[in-house]
Amino acid sequence: MSARPAYRDANVLRWLVAYTASITGDVVYFLALTWAAVRVGGPSQVGLVVAAGALPRAALMLGGGVVADRFGPRRVAVVSDAVRCGVILGVAAALTFASPGVWLLVTAALVFGAVDAVFMPAVGALPPLIAAPAQFARVQGMRGLSVRLSNAVGPLPAAALLVTAGAAGAFAAAGILFALSLATLLTVRTVSPASSARPPRSASAGASVRTSALRELADGLRYVRRHRMLAPLVVVIGLGEMCFSGPVATGLVLLAEERGWGAPGMGWIASAFSVGAAASALLLTVSARIPRAGLVMGAALLVTAGGAVSLGRVASLPLAVVLGSLIGLTSGITTTVTGALLQTETDPRYLGRVTAVTTLCTLGLAPVLFPAVGVTVALWGADVFFAGCGVICLLAAGLGLAVPVLRRAELQGPESLSPAAVAGGSGVPSEG
Repeated sequence: MSARPAYRDANVLRWLVAYTASITGDVVYFLALTWAAVRVGGPSQVGLVVAAGALPRAALMLGGGVVADRFGPRRVAVVSDAVRCGVILGVAAALTFASPGVWLLVTAALVFGAVDAVFMPAVGALPPLIAAPAQFARVQGMRGLSVRLSNAVGPLPAAALLVTAGAAGAFAAAGILFALSLATLLTVRTVSPASSARPPRSASAGASVRTSALRELADGLRYVRRHRMLAPLVVVIGLGEMCFSGPVATGLVLLAEERGWGAPGMGWIASAFSVGAAASALLLTVSARIPRAGLVMGAALLVTAGGAVSLGRVASLPLAVVLGSLIGLTSGITTTVTGALLQTETDPRYLGRVTAVTTLCTLGLAPVLFPAVGVTVALWGADVFFAGCGVICLLAAGLGLAVPVLRRAELQGPESLSPAAVAGGSGVPSEG
């Protein structure tokens, strides 16, 4: 029995709705938090409030992976989504009926960041438990579309709510989106890891006494380090996403200011980047398979490196827009392919911890890199910053093409069976 395409699988689509609602809720929440921080504490307090959320998320991300593996990604995602929903609706109520100070926003950001550190590895580890290995690239493409759609659409209603209903209304909307994510996530069915097309978990492993969380974390890191493909792949993902998970957006602002393009110019380039990334996600969502996945990954990273260097040197805004769309396209291809390879190779027992490692590399450490962007542009100019991004991508491409197991990596073809088919079509959930 052939695997059903992911975009026609109702279970995968329910996961996608839950994920999209969650990401959109994140966008609305962060805008509301920043807006409220400015209104309550002034511009000087914004950095404190944002850092209060970013630091626990980065510090606890690896621990979140341990929690996801210990209790199951679906269960952990459901509980953490419920906590996020309650926290944000509580903040909305507090802002509606009282006039709390910055302490409330800092507390909410701390709690939200800590819970996010658990939610992100859990929700990222779900695709292998709801789709066949042959569909991993499609699921990653759908996930990319979700992110782009949320980032493009989310700010519009958030801004309208901030103007009409204030921060309380925006927080309430974010809470409702998290509630929608939670309700939909509860309908998603996951199959047992033992019914996947990868090595099953032994009975003795399932019956063994649970080790300490620290030992489980060390075990997960050891698993990545010793895995012949995952070890170099995680490095490639970290290098390839280092500049494009946030810092490049700051670089675009400074580049537009330096070139005299202003806010409209920056907006055009950023939009072109998003369009390119969305196009790659759509292309890979409908593609039956990606032949020579390892070579595709390396080639996309090489083009991204060249595009980043060129973007920092051009003086023409239209050409910069074209380069922005090209970088979005190729970086989107890299993200989809590397994500699919990662989930194909990872033992189900380690999905949460491996996802936590890559999420920490791509998103958790981004706030640490923001100051470096401003310092680099201030001292040497925007062209040096983008040249540096190009060099980092070139290193990722070089590693991907130099390591034989990565260069020859292939994704499973459409003839693979779905987890439900392997399990006999029972579709019995493995988690509560």
